[in-house]
Amino acid sequence: MDTASTRLAARAVALGATCALFLLAGCASAPGSPAPSSSDTGYSLESQAPKPPTGDVIATGTVIDADGAAQLCLGAVMESYPPQCVGVPLEGWTWNDVEPDDESGTTRWGVYGFTGAYDGTSITPTTTPIPLALFDTIERPVSTPGTPGATSETALADVQEKISDLLDSQVLLASGVENGYLVVDVVWDDGTLQKAADADFGEDVVVMRSALWNPETR
Repeated sequence: MDTASTRLAARAVALGATCALFLLAGCASAPGSPAPSSSDTGYSLESQAPKPPTGDVIATGTVIDADGAAQLCLGAVMESYPPQCVGVPLEGWTWNDVEPDDESGTTRWGVYGFTGAYDGTSITPTTTPIPLALFDTIERPVSTPGTPGATSETALADVQEKISDLLDSQVLLASGVENGYLVVDVVWDDGTLQKAADADFGEDVVVMRSALWNPETR
């Protein structure tokens, strides 16, 4: 083979290698893979936090009032007697208009629904709480898309661990894998955490579900 043919052959090999690299790069941004663009979008779970809602939110769950310090349990409730949880503090809670389901010593509790103002730390009821079985709420949207997610359970478990480390106390214990997606239950999200998760891990991987919610902005 002459010198010119050798050079042409070398260029062809180099061009083929370059095309292969571009193909690999395209595959890296397929659905279900980590997104490399969080710094470009400005969204990241490490730096973003939702603002408190401007309107009232719907709140449902177990209220535990221990020695006058009431809290709303949005996540797991320990099966002790009396029950315990790590919940959101309730300001201005009163038993004047609602009966507790049970009580033990100085602790009273029950399961209720009500609307309230959330300031990012505590909830102040704005309507009289009623037993949850009688609380009529607008139907919440479906948690995950109808089409199953394409991310493996191993990859979703890794994402879950990272999100738990980043969001800490905002993540509720009910989070888990549903229909191929990682559904993360948080105290409150106005869409900020969802955008940040999409930027960090790719779209169609994480579904952020807000325990407190406003039907007008769902």
